[in-house]
Amino acid sequence: MSAPRRLEELRLAVIFLTRLPAGRLSDPIPDLSQARWAFPLVGLAVGGITALVWLALTALGMQPLLAAALTLAAQAMTTGALHQDGLADVADGLGGGRDRAHALEIMRDSRIGSYGTLALGLTTLIWVLALAQVEHAAWALVALAVTSRLCMTIVLTELPSVRDQGLGQSASDGRRPYLVGAAFAALLLIPLGLPALAALAAMALATAFLAHRALKRIGGQTGDVCGATQLLSETAGLVALSLC
Repeated sequence: MSAPRRLEELRLAVIFLTRLPAGRLSDPIPDLSQARWAFPLVGLAVGGITALVWLALTALGMQPLLAAALTLAAQAMTTGALHQDGLADVADGLGGGRDRAHALEIMRDSRIGSYGTLALGLTTLIWVLALAQVEHAAWALVALAVTSRLCMTIVLTELPSVRDQGLGQSASDGRRPYLVGAAFAALLLIPLGLPALAALAAMALATAFLAHRALKRIGGQTGDVCGATQLLSETAGLVALSLC
């Protein structure tokens, strides 16, 4: 695959996963499945932005909890709250669905229910409280942003797609495009030392738990499941680092 084609795939991943300007794609536009390898690299940009916000706020003497809350706000603005939306939909669907069809119907509904509200509120609270206690928080934000999008890519690739259309279907062609992301994640986690192992284990457990629940309740993955995977795995990694 040529370098210009890879660049187009990276730009497509940026356009899909963030609100960052990436210019116009040239024809032929890549399929989203071809851009999966770049999802963790998009995390590098998102993590870099949030890390800079954190560093700026703490340099101004802002109290860690407030700085963490504003850092999360900056992250949500960068991604368009894509992953928060996925988490809310998944929590409503898996929590309130009577069966597979009902769960999928709830996940397609743009309204947020009690399960989604609770999941989003608790995850936001835990994310903020954990970040405020993490040592080397700026570096951790970058490393976990990349690693959590690696987790998302693995779920996209390894779980069967539930729907005939959408992100889940377009990304489930049997390829394993996460070697590049795994290499970047490893390079970024190593400087965190032994706590990185705890973070990686926590992220893997969160990913496996959500993947198992999605497979059992709806038969596989959707775009919402993958978005929820990113946010839950990142939060789990922050919690692990805050305890080390």
